Amino acid sequence: MKARDIMTTEVVTFAPDTPIRDIARIFRERKLSGAPVVEHGRVIGIVTEVDLIARHARPHYPRYLPLLDAMIPLGGQREYQEILRHVLGLTARDIMTTPVKTIAADAEIEDVATVMVENRANPLPVMEGEQMVGIVSHTDLIRTLEEAPAASDTTTP
Repeated sequence: MKARDIMTTEVVTFAPDTPIRDIARIFRERKLSGAPVVEHGRVIGIVTEVDLIARHARPHYPRYLPLLDAMIPLGGQREYQEILRHVLGLTARDIMTTPVKTIAADAEIEDVATVMVENRANPLPVMEGEQMVGIVSHTDLIRTLEEAPAASDTTTP
């Protein structure tokens, strides 16, 4: 079975300037875990429930190493700036995750699951070349497991 066999073809997308309040409302109303951010027909990011929740998490402030008369940040400066961008963001562009993990329409379900698990990516836009043709979420994969015959349902000769 391939990604195209389990994907949702009617994909909810957001413009980069979509307000966060609208995103939260649509996620709740449509029971979505995430949606692509599209600009000029191209997927430029993805907004997920985690992106919305991260806005309310306590940021981890960077640590500094005092050296002579200077304060040298110890790693994490870029990560801290990303956290601040999420916390202070007002639109999809401000909180979206980039780069977007995607999957080819012809990818096997095992590959879809692997990308999701290894990258903590949910949902995944399904692509044919540069064109998004659908989206696959954890729910789609779980539905596939539910519909698959159990090992005890098959007979062996």
